[in-house]
Amino acid sequence: MKNPLEFMRSVVIAAAAALIAGCSTVGLGGEKLTAAPATPEDAVAAAPDYLIGPLDELEIFVWRAPELSTEVTVRPDGRISTPLVEDMVASGKTPSQLAGDLEKSLAAYVKAPEVTVIVSNFSSTFDQQVRVLGEAQQPIALPYQAGMTVLDVMVAVGGLTEFAAGNRAVLIRGHGAERNSYRLHLDGLLRKGDISANVPVLPGDVILIPESVF
Repeated sequence: MKNPLEFMRSVVIAAAAALIAGCSTVGLGGEKLTAAPATPEDAVAAAPDYLIGPLDELEIFVWRAPELSTEVTVRPDGRISTPLVEDMVASGKTPSQLAGDLEKSLAAYVKAPEVTVIVSNFSSTFDQQVRVLGEAQQPIALPYQAGMTVLDVMVAVGGLTEFAAGNRAVLIRGHGAERNSYRLHLDGLLRKGDISANVPVLPGDVILIPESVF
């Protein structure tokens, strides 16, 4: 019988495998994955748009109407209240979608309103983490920091276990239908010093490191 640590590791890997099954770039048949975007600009361009979540802090600007501009925190129920607009759903929308909805509501009071929504503080905890599952020395969830790369993440988790298949690791990015996965070459990065294998990570990324098959 497996010891508790081995059992928990197998449960984590099984759960992560379920994540991969929903990715648009990999299937259960083991299709070849594409390489992860190599620059911060490419990573951001390939990432799904950020969705506002509960407790996020928003700055709302209404052009030429400073009395309607405000700062709000998304309530736990996912809604916000602003001058002239009460109880609008914000959670699950992109900032531009929320801005458009506010413009429609304000059109009853303001001629051709132009609204900009900026997320000033991201408080949706899980969306701001980078999670590592599988054959890392310390599989954990890390708070995202600007400019973070795969190498930073692997240093934080203590590197690979002796059983890790680092070059079969997968970076899972996005949610639902917009979820994608990319191949990582962690053996090359950590054991051979191949710096080209170091790629940016984004908030919400999941890194899955499978076990070698002997």
